[in-house]
Order: sequence, then C-alpha cells, then structure tokens
Amino acid sequence: MTPPIRLSNAALDRLPGNVARPRYDRGRMTPGILHIGLGNFHRAHQSWYLHRLMQEGLARDWAIIGAGVRDYDRDMRARLLAQDCLTTLIELDPAGRGAEIVGSMIDYVPIEDGNGALVAAMSDPAIRIVALTVTEGGYYIDPVSRRFDTNHPDIRHDVGHPDTPRTAFGAIVEALRRRREAGAGPFTVQSCDNLQGNGDTAREVVVSLARLTDAALADWIASSCSFPNSMVDCIVPATGPRELELARGFGIDDAAPVTHENFRQWVIEDDFCAGRPDWDKVGATFSDRVHDFETMKIRILNAGHQIIANAGELLSLATVADCMSDASLAAFFRKVELDEIAPHIGAVPGMTPVAYVDLIERRFTNPMIHDTTRRIAFDGSSRHPGFVMPSVRVALDAGTPVEGLALVEALWARMCAGTREDGSVIEPNDPFWNDLGTVARAARECPGSWLEQRHVYDDLADREVFAEPFARWLKMIWQDGSRAALDHYTG
Repeated sequence: MTPPIRLSNAALDRLPGNVARPRYDRGRMTPGILHIGLGNFHRAHQSWYLHRLMQEGLARDWAIIGAGVRDYDRDMRARLLAQDCLTTLIELDPAGRGAEIVGSMIDYVPIEDGNGALVAAMSDPAIRIVALTVTEGGYYIDPVSRRFDTNHPDIRHDVGHPDTPRTAFGAIVEALRRRREAGAGPFTVQSCDNLQGNGDTAREVVVSLARLTDAALADWIASSCSFPNSMVDCIVPATGPRELELARGFGIDDAAPVTHENFRQWVIEDDFCAGRPDWDKVGATFSDRVHDFETMKIRILNAGHQIIANAGELLSLATVADCMSDASLAAFFRKVELDEIAPHIGAVPGMTPVAYVDLIERRFTNPMIHDTTRRIAFDGSSRHPGFVMPSVRVALDAGTPVEGLALVEALWARMCAGTREDGSVIEPNDPFWNDLGTVARAARECPGSWLEQRHVYDDLADREVFAEPFARWLKMIWQDGSRAALDHYTG
C-alpha cells in the first residue's frame, strides 16, 4: 500500500485525484480575518465558506489568521503550522464519503502569556474582522442574569493589566485601543458561537470590559465597531484516532483532519463596519431575522443534544447515532421536541418548526457521524441554562406541559452523580463537575436541592409546576432506572 502523503503546500499536486484541493495560489493571499478558537467547528464551517469563495476567484484579501488564548491551543497551532495551515475536511454521509483540502487559513499567531502577539496581530489595519468560536461558556456571562461577570478572576486580571490581557476579550479591547490611537479604524467582532444573540453578547462583553478601564474607548467601540448576530450550524465531531485513519484512507497524512456531516447553515446579520467577504455567494444567508433562525436552532438542535446526551451516558450509548437507534430514547427525543418545544417556536423562511424537528432527527440518526455522547454532554452547566431553560420558561409562561423538560433535567442531575447504570464511572465532563456531583448525590434523597442551583435554574425551585415533576422523575430514575422513566413518559 502506498504510504499517505504528508499534507503541505508542496504536496497538494501529489494528493490522490479523488481529493479536492485549493485551485487558488495560496502564496498570493493576504489576511483580512483573525479567528480566535481554531477548533474543528470553525475549520469545517466558517473557514470552509471562505475557501469556497476563494475557489471562485474571490476574497483573496480575506485570508484567515488563527489565534488562541489557552495553553491547549499551542498543540493545535503546532499541528497546523507544520502542514501550512491546511485542513482535510472529510464529509460523512450514508451515501458516501468525500475529502477536500481547505486552504483559507494562512498563519497562526503565537500563544503567549500576556497575548502580545495576538494584540499586535489584531492591531494591524489589514485585519477587518475578528471572529470567535470560544464555546458558550467562554463569554464571562452570568447564566441567569445574562450580564457580564465583572468578578471573574480573568476579567479582574484584564482590568488591572489591560496591556497584558489574559482573555480574548481583553486582547480585543487592547487592540482596539491601539487602533484608535493610531487612527487605524475599527474592526468587526463576529461571534460564531451557539449563543442567543451572540453578537449582542460579544458587544456587551467587549464594551463593558473597555468601560472598566477607559470610558472614552468604550464609547468609541460602541459607536464604531460592529457585532453582527449569527446562527451557525454543522455537526462536527471531535478528532481522534478514527478520524486520523479516515484521512489516511484518502491517502493523506493530516495531523488535524476534521469530519463533518453533509449539512451546513450560516445566517448572518449584515452589519460589518470594515467590509466583509461575500459569503452569500457560496450559500450563507444575510438576514435581519437571525434571532428567529437561532431560536429554532438552539431550542431544537442544541437542546435536542441535551435531551439525549444525559440519558445516553446513563445507558452507556457511545454516540448520538447510538442514542437515536435506541427506541426509548428516540421516542423521548421526538415527544419532547414536538409536544413541549416546537409549539413555542415560529417558522422561518423555508422551514417550519415541525419540519426542522424532522430534519434534526435525520441528522442525528446519521450512523457515519461518530459524534460522541460525551462531547454533546460536555459543559451542561452552560448548555442547560442556554439551550433548555428558554423552552422551560416559555412553556411555564404559556401554561403548557413541561413534564418532558423536567425529565431532561432529572436525567442530567442523575448523570452528574458520576456513574452509569452499569456501574461504570463517568469521567469529569464539566468545568464545575465536582460541585455538580456533590449536589447531584444530595439530590438523590432531596431532589429539590438540585433546582436550588440558582445560577442554572433561577427561581424554578419555587415553581411547583416544574419542581414537582422534576422531583418525581428523579426519584423514579434512581429507583427504577432511566429507561423506565423514558418509557413511562413516552407511553
């Protein structure tokens, strides 16, 4: 067997003929976007849209420079720089597989204490968009009040040391300060994370942080910079040995390949203070109804992951497709979505809520996508308040059923106790895992103690219409098992 070819600019012409590759001269590209958080999702989504534009002979002055602010970003930087910032995207669909080399990224900023290189890169007038995929929990927003958390140690550090920031947002503020002083002009801050009103959230964090040190700078940012809201969607599993081997199967030695489903969606508010690529020419949608699109996606898809994730962990189901092939769990997913979530969501152009539930069900069922239950269950302390609680509250306000949503939360409480129903241990899977575990074990005898986590549930412990079914379900799960609770609800 011919050994796989190590991915690099020099090797592109030697790759197998069934692998699509850049048709543009990467040596003539110039940067326009700096993206913080070079995870798999960005490389399969935003980077791909830009690559497709470049394939059409467009956007050559909008190439991406990668960046990160955490120690774990160092490894990704080394991997990508070693292969000239190229990425192999592998599409996994029941109808077949395909591979494509994406070349829209051209460099990666060094990861440094104090983020000096990052600040310098964003200070360059060539950078007109600073984009972010830093996860839902990376915005220093209190999950209940939805306000900027000025007491977080990272934020306090950045206020005290604005020229050597610890956070991405501190680095953005410092770069904008330098640009303002140099007359270099503002840039757009583009959040690509799964947050309701992600651009509004980014604006609040950046402007609020600036105001803690320089009110005039904060005013300039608020009036000059733009923070477009967007909705992003593509199922992109984590990369492990399986994905590395898939790349080798295409004849490519890629240290950081990305697998993804045959579906992408990007809906963007057209608010860019320093220009933008024409992403709409390759399938993105510019719309003033981003909020409606993101409401549908967050409450049906992202909450849908939480509906199945915790029960899947308890039942030792390894992947999303495994969860959806389990009759009890598939029925639970569909009943909660159709009976308790979809009725409170409006249609968007080309899609009704019920049709969207059907679409998500098909996507989750794709057996080719090895998206682990553990990945979608990660960081429940951010995802439950962000994805599930909005549906709980709108249902309570409308006086409609919340039995299934209460069961979703009871399953999460049981999972956080740290063991599956077969006795195996669930490894820590949340930034607050130890605290969650302590409360979860206490909730076995006193279910109400789980809902007393006000930073997640606010006043739900005091609302009997939710607290009563939650307690009933949690008791049933501990006594009879999660499958019995699922079947009781769906039966």
